[in-house]
Amino acid sequence: MNVRFFAAAAAATGVEEQGVDLAALAGTEPFTLADLSELLVASFPVSASGHTPPLSELLTRCSYLLNEVAARDLSVALQPGDVVDVLPPFAGG
Repeated sequence: MNVRFFAAAAAATGVEEQGVDLAALAGTEPFTLADLSELLVASFPVSASGHTPPLSELLTRCSYLLNEVAARDLSVALQPGDVVDVLPPFAGG
């Protein structure tokens, strides 16, 4: 699975993409978007940017796209080929 970070989320992590090996993480229960969120917070505990809050603070306001479709249900099970986009709130328009 591939996770893509945009805007402040990319600044906080210091990367624009991160691969996640679901086979290594999957147990008997499905690995969900909520599980991914917890994994990301543990993987990026501090911000890579002095001007951006840590990912743990940003994720509370972020939205997600799962394979280019808005995902609001954090209990959705993720699959190995999925692409998850982490989108912080954007200003302007």
